[in-house]
Amino acid sequence: MKEQTEKQAIHTKDAPAAIGTYSPAIRVGDTVYLSGQIPLDPKTMQLVTGDTRAEIKQVFDNLAAVAEAAGGSLADAVRVTIYLTDLKNFALVNDVMAQYFSEPYPARAAIGVAALPRGASVEADAVLVL
Repeated sequence: MKEQTEKQAIHTKDAPAAIGTYSPAIRVGDTVYLSGQIPLDPKTMQLVTGDTRAEIKQVFDNLAAVAEAAGGSLADAVRVTIYLTDLKNFALVNDVMAQYFSEPYPARAAIGVAALPRGASVEADAVLVL
């Protein structure tokens, strides 16, 4: 019989509270699944807007805060998915990601989408192995 692995919800005041029926992250064993983060300021719950670089940075700051609450860091990321409403910002994502990740970089996909929650222009999620 397969052994059940307990799921643990991860929450932190240092990242935006969930705005729906989901947890900011779920830990199962040594794997942590981080939900998508948009550029919400966790203190105000308002979108950071006007400067695409600042928006992307806020997304990764939010992911980093959830990773830390799970007992890890973005250095533990094995997979990152980026969602962009304008793929012209792909190079800027690469530039900002270089501030948060070092080699070996996580596997990654970048996907162009028509829209994101709350009108955000960027969202990212990740999988960590601790």
